[in-house]
Amino acid sequence: MKNIYFLLALLCSTLTQLYAQKTADFVKTDGHMFTLGGRPYYYIGTNYWYGGLLASTGQGGDRTRLTKELDLLKKVGVTNLRVLAGAEGPNNQPYRVSLGLQMSPGVYNDTLLAGLDFLLAEMAKRDMKAVLYLNNAWEWSGGFSQYVNWNTNVPIPYALANNNDWASFMKYSGQFLQCDPCKQQFADHIRYMLSRTNQYTNKKYTEDPTIMSWQIANEPRAFSMANVPAYDQWIKSTAALFKSLDKNHLVSTGSEGSHGSEGSMEVFKQVHTDPNIDYFTMHIWPRNWGWLDSKNIAGTLDSAIVKTNQYMERHIAFAREQKKPIVLEEFGLQRDNNEFSPSAKTTFRDWYYQNAFERVLISAKEKDALAGANFWAFNGTARPHPTRHFWKPGDALMGDPPQEEQGLYGVYDTDSTMPLIAKYTKAVKKAGKKKKK
Repeated sequence: MKNIYFLLALLCSTLTQLYAQKTADFVKTDGHMFTLGGRPYYYIGTNYWYGGLLASTGQGGDRTRLTKELDLLKKVGVTNLRVLAGAEGPNNQPYRVSLGLQMSPGVYNDTLLAGLDFLLAEMAKRDMKAVLYLNNAWEWSGGFSQYVNWNTNVPIPYALANNNDWASFMKYSGQFLQCDPCKQQFADHIRYMLSRTNQYTNKKYTEDPTIMSWQIANEPRAFSMANVPAYDQWIKSTAALFKSLDKNHLVSTGSEGSHGSEGSMEVFKQVHTDPNIDYFTMHIWPRNWGWLDSKNIAGTLDSAIVKTNQYMERHIAFAREQKKPIVLEEFGLQRDNNEFSPSAKTTFRDWYYQNAFERVLISAKEKDALAGANFWAFNGTARPHPTRHFWKPGDALMGDPPQEEQGLYGVYDTDSTMPLIAKYTKAVKKAGKKKKK
């Protein structure tokens, strides 16, 4: 009888150890810190939104380039990638990446699903982590506006096709939050994606530690104060849906912060004070937000950095208060003289990046709430078209989405920014491992 009890105890111990080993590779939260394998996890990462497209065997796919770029990122210490899970179709829309993953509600491009599988499998080989966002408030991957179009048949009023009329586009896109069929179709999309098993690793997505976080959308917004209650309810119910389907992974919103919350820190706090949201995000765009004068970058960069730091601190303070981590998951600056070519210098960008990276390094040393920074974005070995600035199907995919000039913000593999990134990934990783003095 004693032998049976001994064997049962041994079995229980073994199962407990196996479970602990299985869960140790998932990124978790411990108060206002991320942990990985039971240790603090701070990082410098990148946005690599097109990774799943590049990993496919269809149009735009290039697995040779993909593996080369993943190796390059790994070499400089970048192992956290923020990736678009897939665009909404159809493929004949302007200012939008193609191919689309979800061609119409519930109809998927299997080639792109396999591409996302392949990307995750290759990232796993390199001990990388992925943040996957499943929707987009902006037009360049379908997102909100495509769901509205599917349910109203009213053409999408693309701002760039209408004299930069962003007000009309935002009003149109904001209809998503008042459209019950739109929200139901997106909920169905979440269920579909989270039920997937990777064909290369045979791991269920919900059991794959390569995925760090499910993210509701890229820069979700209410698009009006009147929409805030609907936006608040949708964010919280969607976060709860993710948690009901997946007990292993973190959930984030993809918010810009107060700038994407109708300019209100109170709206940001209201929406994000929710137990199903594991950590916070913020995005910072000095040029787009009017903090930087493109005609006088040298003369306005210092003031842009001051505003950047103030914006960051407001959001970090909220993260400390809520005892949750926060990530600066999008930020960027154009190249010197507003050029797009890989040969153009990145003096001012490097200075701006250094400021952001230094903030993460200090946080890692102090074990503070700023847990990471993902620069926007990685161009890798791709190069822009020699005679035009905007992307068209058949061009190489780069970090700058189709509605922006190719090379505007993206970091090429030959940029002087790369050694700077390598310096700080190493320093942040080292600091994160040390105990706070």
